[in-house]
Amino acid sequence: MKPDSSLRDAVDSRPAGHGVRTPLDWLVVAIALFILAPLVALAWVAFSGANSDSITHLLDTVLPRYALTSAALLALVILFVLLLGVGAGWVVAAYDFPGRSLLEVCMILPLAMPAFVLAYAYTDFLDPSGPLQAGLRQMTGWSIGQYWFPTVRSLPGAAFLLALALYPYVYMLARNAFAERSESLGEAAQSLGVSGLQVWWRVAWPVARPAVVAGLVLVSMETLADFGTVSFFAVDTFTAGIYRAWQGMGDRSTAAMLSLALLIVVLSLLALERRQRGRMAFHARSARKAAVRRLSGWSGAMACLACSIPVLFGFVIPACLLIQAAITHSASLDLRHLIWAGNSAMLSAIAACLIVPMALCVSYAVRLTSTRWTAGLAAIAGAGYAVPGIVLGVGLLAVVGSADQLISRFGGGTFLLGGTIAAVTYAYCVRFFAVAQQGLDASLKRISPSMDASARTLGASPIEMLRRVHWPMLRPSVATAALLVFVDCLKELPATLVLRPFNFDTLAVVAYQFASDERLAEAAVPSLVIVLVGLLPVLVLARSFRLIGSRSDQAPIAPQRPVSAGIAATRAKAA
Repeated sequence: MKPDSSLRDAVDSRPAGHGVRTPLDWLVVAIALFILAPLVALAWVAFSGANSDSITHLLDTVLPRYALTSAALLALVILFVLLLGVGAGWVVAAYDFPGRSLLEVCMILPLAMPAFVLAYAYTDFLDPSGPLQAGLRQMTGWSIGQYWFPTVRSLPGAAFLLALALYPYVYMLARNAFAERSESLGEAAQSLGVSGLQVWWRVAWPVARPAVVAGLVLVSMETLADFGTVSFFAVDTFTAGIYRAWQGMGDRSTAAMLSLALLIVVLSLLALERRQRGRMAFHARSARKAAVRRLSGWSGAMACLACSIPVLFGFVIPACLLIQAAITHSASLDLRHLIWAGNSAMLSAIAACLIVPMALCVSYAVRLTSTRWTAGLAAIAGAGYAVPGIVLGVGLLAVVGSADQLISRFGGGTFLLGGTIAAVTYAYCVRFFAVAQQGLDASLKRISPSMDASARTLGASPIEMLRRVHWPMLRPSVATAALLVFVDCLKELPATLVLRPFNFDTLAVVAYQFASDERLAEAAVPSLVIVLVGLLPVLVLARSFRLIGSRSDQAPIAPQRPVSAGIAATRAKAA
């Protein structure tokens, strides 16, 4: 190996907590500014174009309605997710019943089904003109208005479909936490006369609560960021209002103020989760694993049915409905679908090729420097995942608009970045940078620091150490991160919808447009393609989840530590 480089000397000799001094530090600064630029531009647009009259008008008209509707939607989603995720997690972790080994993995499958695809599938099936109500009227002789049927295009309907798509985040974390419960603590509580339900509430639930709260924060962010479902169901949330103000009325200032309000809500949720996590006590489980109770007969059948319902309604039924719609209406792949799929694949591949190297640079800089400054900048760079796509689009247009003006002024011509592939790719980089960053951070932390010390004693520079020591062990994690980023970009809707070039459509955009025009049969094929591609990381996740589950059933697990919302997102997607 070559002698020590100046870069390595600067990294090794600097005291912990020192500021920017190395090229790696400056690279982290540049990436953090790259991520933060749309958010700063969003605040500038909101305050520069705002006046007292417009703010008063917002407060008196749409803002209270958007806030109340968003809060009601979020409350219903959290309620449904708690029932589905925590309930199924406890049943799978505490009981052995027929089909348990298959169902504990199949319950992850709804992650491959985007919420707006669920909305399209169920709307066509449950509407008054759909096959279910038509068959009901045919059997009973009733007509529309003579019977009551739940309305799918409603706030509760949107909440239930969002919960079906998002409950696996809470289920996986809850299942693993319940599997780590202490047998001795439960026996001690029972010896003091505590009933079975109280043992769960006072012993098992406090240990699982931090992981469940982390999962709920992720679910809350995804709910507030959702656009396709709430727009299709005409539910007036912040995201729908932002799109209406921006695209429908052309009022960029109002859209920016609404976006800023939504961003404050999302950041407040993250701060609340961190504060709550800091107050929670974490207890190590004993070496004796809690026993798994065998269920048979009626109780085993009920447990199997309870765990089958989320899988059926969250994946199996909507997938069958989409396939049936495509077959019934003779929808098939044609040249248009190939073009849309090619556009989606191109954007997603470009974003993955940009995001993964940037995330690797940031994670590697944090490992080498170990300074508060670098760690803080890395955390800022990962904050883009909490930003809804529609909010990101508002801020990003301000950034590319300023860039267009600078390029035109100094370049002597007209140049437009807005409405280009570059703008969409920029949005993907900001939105999904944290997906790759968290996974690579976790992988680097699993590599022993003694390997770094050994390489340094042999005179290896940081680049050589990455290439010859870390990279062979990081390649699987890098490939997984690239796959996750690719699929997330493929499913992204709001930012793509507002930033894409003219006459340039992706699978998610055309599925939304077909469904918005009530052409649900034509939306079936692109929706199915999105689901099939989304199954790739879910199958990888299912394999990892099965391995984790088998280890937790055989050997003691280390004490549970606090789980942040960002790490929870990565564990839920890539285990």
